[in-house]
Amino acid sequence: MNLTAFRALVRKDLVLYFSNRRALVMSIAAPIVIAAFFGAIFGGGQAKPTRIPVALADQDRSVISQAVSASIGADPAFQVEQLDAAAAVERARQGKVRAAVVLPAGFGERLPAALMAGGDKPVVAVHYDPSQATAMPLVQGLLAQHVMKALGESLGGSGAPASAFSLPFTTRAVESVASEAPYNGYAHSFAGMGVQFILFMGIEVGVGVLLARRLGLWKRLRAAPLSRTLLLGSHIASGAITALVLLAIIYAAAMAIFHVRIDGSVVGFAAIAVAFALLTSSFGLLIAAIGKTPEATRGLAIFATLVMVMLGGAWVPSFVFPQWLQIASLAVPTRWAVDGLDAMTWRGLGVDAAIAPVVVLLAFSVLFTAVAIWRFDWEEPRG
Repeated sequence: MNLTAFRALVRKDLVLYFSNRRALVMSIAAPIVIAAFFGAIFGGGQAKPTRIPVALADQDRSVISQAVSASIGADPAFQVEQLDAAAAVERARQGKVRAAVVLPAGFGERLPAALMAGGDKPVVAVHYDPSQATAMPLVQGLLAQHVMKALGESLGGSGAPASAFSLPFTTRAVESVASEAPYNGYAHSFAGMGVQFILFMGIEVGVGVLLARRLGLWKRLRAAPLSRTLLLGSHIASGAITALVLLAIIYAAAMAIFHVRIDGSVVGFAAIAVAFALLTSSFGLLIAAIGKTPEATRGLAIFATLVMVMLGGAWVPSFVFPQWLQIASLAVPTRWAVDGLDAMTWRGLGVDAAIAPVVVLLAFSVLFTAVAIWRFDWEEPRG
């Protein structure tokens, strides 16, 4: 075996790979960022789990019910919003909290009788977002703990352990969605994956523009009496139509095979679809504007897209994010697209819930388009 030739060939491969700085950054940054994302979601180095957001409505306002409210509010496992019943249920319906606990009128008066004399037990309604049903057992368990603690203290003790008696109240779990149809988990899956793979289409459209520029097509078009805005605007329009057709086909399959339904506003769904299609197309043009070559641009564009879709809740629903990440992800357009499609499908919300997603998506589209028109070079940069 010719070891000298072998070493030279190995060295050549290593030099070629490590001299490609963009590929190297992609290979190192992608696993670090994605691993950090999932680590943040599932606890990372935190000593305690993320607090559960709940809404609490006290319709009783008795000594015991107020003690229960105070105890729940002080629990480090909960992030509590004290609201009236209608507002609390609405927060759960929109997915802003995991559950809305409603303490009924007469709760404090009936608890001691139910505990000591076997009287009628008050019913505590727990309205929950069906996409977050896994949190229900924990919410119900902690609720029982705080009720028994408050009841025990009101009876002159230091707290009554829940295991010492049968619970003096019952809970009634209520799915809190505007739609009357049962929750369909495929609806969120198709929203997330539809957003992800249509954005990938946008990458290919942008890379296609770079390839056309390499062939001199854009330079020849520029020689015609056509403005930069007209040429690039036509590209955005064609890309948006393509994205819209793909999204329609994806949702048609979801409806036909997996029984996904638009339980909210059809007009709102259409508006979000159009706004996202424009975002995808303008994103593709932005890639073409800032990319030097098709080869160098594709890897970085894929990395940027992966970051956007994971922060947007396409892989893991955004409600399981830590609170700080939920707030930070609002700066990412994909979060608005996924949440908007969810709102119009399984959440069953009205057209008013589509306004904010549409405005944000269109704003990003305008920004991407403006930067693309400003930065686009008609000839491929050299060097």
